This record gives sequence, C-alpha cells and structure tokens, in this order.
Amino acid sequence: MKLKNTLTTLIVTGLMMVNVSVNASKPVKPNIIVIYLDDLGYGDLSAYGATELKTPNMDAIANEGVRFTEGYATSATCTPSRYGMLTGVYPWRNEKARILPGSAPLIISTKQETLPKMLKRAGYQTAVIGKWHLGLGDGNLDWNGHITPGPNEVGFDEAYILAATQDRVPTVYIDNGYIDGLDAKDPIYVNYKKNFDGQPTGKDNPELTTMKWHHGHNCSIVNGIPRMGYMKGGKSAIWTDVDMADHFLDKVKSYVHDHKEKPFFLYYALQQPHVPRTPHPRFVGKSGMGPRGDVILEADWCIGEFMKTLEEEGVLENTLIVFSSDNGPVLNDGYYDDAVEKLGNHTPGGMLRGGKYSMFEAGPRVPFMTYWKGTIKPGVSDALVCQVDLLASLAKMVGVEAEENDSEDILSALLGKSNKGRKNLIVEANGKTAYRTGDWAMIPAYEGSPMSWKSGNETAIAPEFQLYNLKKDIGQKNNLAMSNPEVLQKLIAEFEEIRGKEYGGLKK
Repeated sequence: MKLKNTLTTLIVTGLMMVNVSVNASKPVKPNIIVIYLDDLGYGDLSAYGATELKTPNMDAIANEGVRFTEGYATSATCTPSRYGMLTGVYPWRNEKARILPGSAPLIISTKQETLPKMLKRAGYQTAVIGKWHLGLGDGNLDWNGHITPGPNEVGFDEAYILAATQDRVPTVYIDNGYIDGLDAKDPIYVNYKKNFDGQPTGKDNPELTTMKWHHGHNCSIVNGIPRMGYMKGGKSAIWTDVDMADHFLDKVKSYVHDHKEKPFFLYYALQQPHVPRTPHPRFVGKSGMGPRGDVILEADWCIGEFMKTLEEEGVLENTLIVFSSDNGPVLNDGYYDDAVEKLGNHTPGGMLRGGKYSMFEAGPRVPFMTYWKGTIKPGVSDALVCQVDLLASLAKMVGVEAEENDSEDILSALLGKSNKGRKNLIVEANGKTAYRTGDWAMIPAYEGSPMSWKSGNETAIAPEFQLYNLKKDIGQKNNLAMSNPEVLQKLIAEFEEIRGKEYGGLKK
C-alpha cells in the first residue's frame, strides 16, 4: 500500500511538473491597453518630479508598475509618433509621416503590418478610441459617406475617433467610418485651402471667438474657437469641446464592459493637453496654471475613473497597461490661453531640454510606464525603451509572428524582469533625426532655425554637430563634440549605418 501511494504521488507530481512546463511555454494573453496622451511632458507628472501639479492616478500606474526614465516616442511630434507606435516602423522611413491636416489621406498602408493586425491574429478584439491623426481615405474623401480606408482597414475592429486633432476641422466624431450624428440634410464639407462663401473665420471675425488665436489657428470658428482648416455644415454632428474628455471616457468604459469576456486590445488616445485646451467646467481653475494645467488634471481624473472601471469589470489583474505620450510638452501652440503666463514654477519638460518639435531630449523622451496588477512588480527602470518596440514585444508575449521592421523585442524590460532595453534609437523632429545610445545623444548638424515656429521651443538645429553625455549632463548644456572626436565619429558611423548617409544634414 505504501509503495502504491508513493507511485501515485510520483505520478501526480510528474504530471503537475509536465503541466507547469507546458503552461510556462504557452503564450500569455492578457488584455492590452495603451493609454496615450497628447503633448504631455516628461515633467508634467508628479511621479516624474512635478511639484506644482498633482497627478495621483497617473502616479499610481507609475508607482505600482515600472516607471521608465528613458522611455521614448519615435518623434517629437504627433503623427510620426503614432505611426511608429502602431506600425513598428521608424516614421522617417515614410515621407508622409508628418503633422497632417485633417483632410489628409491615410498614411498607413492597408497592406502594412500593424499592432492591431498582429493582435487580431492572436485572437484579440481590437479598438481605438480617441485621437487618430494618421489620415483618412485615399485622397478623394466624401465626409458624408463611408470614410475609408481608416482605422478599421489597418486592424481595428472598432474605431471611435476624431479625425486629426481638436484644433483642426472636421470637428466631428467618426464612428467606424461614419460621422456620428450627421444629418443627411445638412452635409459637411471640409477644405484646407479655401474657405466656403459666407463662413466666418478667426482672422476676419475675431468678435465671434471666445478663444483668441496666436498663430496658425485662424480659419473656421467652431464653438467660439478658431481652427485650422475650413468647414461648412454638419451642425448636428459637431462635438462640444468641453465634453470631449467625458465623451471618450464613456466610450472606453462601455468598450471594456462589452468585451471583457475575451482578450481585447484598446488604444485609448486622449486629446489632452493638446490645444485648444478646453477643460470641463468641473476642472476650470483647479490647477492654478490656466487651461493647460486644468486639462492635465482632467486627464488624470479620466484615467482614475477608467482604472476603477477595469477593477469593477473584473479585468484589472488580467490587463497589461502601457502608458505614454506622443511627444514632449509645448506651452504656446497656437492660442492665447495663459499657458506661459501662469506656468509659475512648473517645468513641463522636467530636467530635460527642449520640448515638442525638438531633437533635444524633452521632445521625444516622455513619460512611459507599464502596469499589470499582480504580475509586474513596482520598480524604476533606466532601460532604453521606445514605443516602436510594442509590436515586436507584444508579439513575443502573445506568441504570434510579426513582420520584421524597426521594432525590437524588449518584453523583459517592459515587464520589469530585465533592465536591458534596446542598444540604440533614432528619434525624429520635423523630418530631422538624431541618435541615442548608451549615455550619449548625438545630434547631426543641420540648416534651419534653432527655435520652432512661434512656439518658443528649441529645435536643437545648429550648424555644428552636438554630442551630450546624458548621464553627466541630462540638461544637455555641454556640447562635447569638439572635445570627444572619437566618440562623435563612432556615433556618426552607427547613426549612418541605420539612417543612411543621405539624411539631409551638414557633413562633418
């Protein structure tokens, strides 16, 4: 009997060991959520050192997950960063990956590998809710019919979006290729070159505006706000700016409720703190910094409410969350809204130099956190990670082959199991590229302005090469190009091996 019990124990133990081994080799398929903010700077979160703003809900993701100190977008502007994240391809490889007007055609090929396509092959339901800004249609778009190709044609089962940005027409929501709430008797028309007869503009009719434009935003007036581009009609479908955050929050909460039974991928693309900054009345004046600070607090609240929903729906412990921003901060980005005047002691870029539109670190280096309750242990990582790597890394996690491109498998770093990220990275700002590797940042010499147009942010454009040791000089104050010629030449060679020698810069 004793022998029989022993054999039984051995057999059961062996079966358990086999089962553990098999399970360990199986792909892990949690829900995946990318929370993506718009123009949120490295220093805009209290978890990243902000003292004048308190962001408890974003901080909770940072402090209870992995907070990356060297997390990057691929670009210092919005459209290119989103392109890189969703395709796993550096945006400088696609000449159309520039800041787009609201009428631009889709810049992701419908034949191209994308993050949602890859996850669909792994059995995921996929959705994008929020800002799109990657173009729609093929250049001959009828806004009053089926708007295609768009998110649905590049891998998203569901898409509820604004076409471009809050400051550009059309100022309507698009629900799976159709304008939400459009009255067929009042069609909508959009033009970025010529105004429609009889339509007021911010330039000609400032008395009709409730928000004053500073630069660039002087075309059609919608809800008292002058925008980029011209629009006519579609009155029943026009969004209410102050309700946008609540509107998208309701959509993502409903999405989780409806899809919690099977693995889902949700790209939640918030519009804050991009201009025009239009906080709901609940948040007006709460930051003391004007609308920019107020909408950051609003976004933080939205994220807190969304996290509550994940917990209430019972999916929080089976959900990987990646949090980041499309690029660094900007204060004056086209409207007079007190962002500069009421900044006080707040530093949106933290200790970093530059901001949106800049090759300096505050342009592409952004808040970047991963969170998975009960799976990812809290920690801080200085691994070099980039949004372009989500495609390869998540493909590894879910056990699906993905097309080879610029995306690298850094899954271990994202899950907090390793402090090793990618070896190097090429970042972009308005078509110009720079190089990051190890402790070094190298910025080639370029012709152009050292300041971005009207915004006041430095571009990092200079007629000489720049070399910075970020470990010793995070603020990029000391250019070491002249004193470290061997390091400079080594980095130029590495950069040109990836980028090619014809990158538009001035030669050394």
